[in-house]
Amino acid sequence: MARLFGTDGVRGLANGEVLTASLAQNLATSAALVLTEELRVVSTGSGPLRSDPDGPRKPLAVIGNDSRVSGQFLQATVAGGLASAGCDVIEVGVLPTPGVAYLTAALQADLGVVISASHNPMPDNGIKFLQRGGHKLDDVLEDRIEAHLDEPWDRPTGASVGRISFHENPVEAYAAHLVSTLEQRLDGLTVVVDCANGAAATAGPLALREAGATVIAINDVNDGLSINDGVGSTHPEMLQKAVVEHGADVGFAWDGDADRCLAVDGEGNLVDGDQLIAILALGLHDAGRLPGDTVVVTVMSNLGFVKAMEAAGVHVKQTAVGDRYVLEEMRRGGYAIGGEQSGHIIMSEHATTGDGILTALHVLQRMTLTGRTLADLASVVTRLPQVLLNVKGVDKARCKTDSGLLEAVAAEETALAGSGRILLRPSGTENLVRVMVEAPTHHEAEACAERLADVVRARLAL
Repeated sequence: MARLFGTDGVRGLANGEVLTASLAQNLATSAALVLTEELRVVSTGSGPLRSDPDGPRKPLAVIGNDSRVSGQFLQATVAGGLASAGCDVIEVGVLPTPGVAYLTAALQADLGVVISASHNPMPDNGIKFLQRGGHKLDDVLEDRIEAHLDEPWDRPTGASVGRISFHENPVEAYAAHLVSTLEQRLDGLTVVVDCANGAAATAGPLALREAGATVIAINDVNDGLSINDGVGSTHPEMLQKAVVEHGADVGFAWDGDADRCLAVDGEGNLVDGDQLIAILALGLHDAGRLPGDTVVVTVMSNLGFVKAMEAAGVHVKQTAVGDRYVLEEMRRGGYAIGGEQSGHIIMSEHATTGDGILTALHVLQRMTLTGRTLADLASVVTRLPQVLLNVKGVDKARCKTDSGLLEAVAAEETALAGSGRILLRPSGTENLVRVMVEAPTHHEAEACAERLADVVRARLAL
């Protein structure tokens, strides 16, 4: 049986074959038992699970969702499952994933739950769990939760079941935290934000305005149906147009749960995650606050980013694709910033996960402190043309071992002579191989990628 948890929780078509209300409830009870294990001991006889000897405190859970309509029934089901397992539950409603992570830590909760499918289309949804402190789970904890799904457990009754309550001002509390991370107000800057009709629709504009910026918000409705629908960080065209039309200094696009951020400069040009990470990393480096003079990114980061960091005296550590792997390396080495080209950017001084609103605030602060435009700051990275091809219908398991394919890759790397980069990797969720090539020109990158894609089809055909 395939593993239930993917790279970021359990995700699928809401109310479809996999992501049902019954699965949501079972996941909630299993997660409650696993993530609050040290708080609980089984009482004698048929009594409920009780808390530790220091007192009768029940485990506490925080749960929030993005704006998609299916989040309502899933949140209600998950909250019920947690309460049935003896957890007190605080619902925070529509709030970005990093906002739920922040409140999980701030309220000293034992676990957090986010109902979101991030940048996926509206019909999809997902459930991801956070452990104490607001950190995402590692594979071991996810496997333990999955293993407990079908096991019997002692059900609390009477006064030992959990209570469900509602946070009075979660958006305001989260926005205040974000603003508190700044050392400089943002007065005088005009900003357009594309909220993806998602979780940042209220919190994002509020935080930027509280910090002093003039904010023009687009795609900021929470009707439950239009999240990520041709808007947000995966579709920045509307933002690019709006920045130019309004004569704004800068624009930012978030995804449905606002853990990603891409930017647009005053001329309407897209600024990607690599460039934003470079801006923030160099700001920390200049201030002497970049531990180990190191930044953490994935293997998908552009070679131009790597060269720019090396030229500035900043070391680059690269991980497998996925913000969880970036975060694991950051925590292991005590590093302050890392992220992905897609806009997942983690600033560990202030957050436990990628935070699109936090990213926007600190990029704006860098603009204010330096007096430079976003285009000028982003110019530190000269991006090499990058071509990515998905080769379907092949045996992806042999991608790293087929001798003929490895020889072809080596020959192409020799031809590039250090002026570009090649990356072949099997997809983690689909039966395909991704061929990524960077080269001095788009034509060279495209031609190289096509040649290697042909070799993949020929060598790995099913």
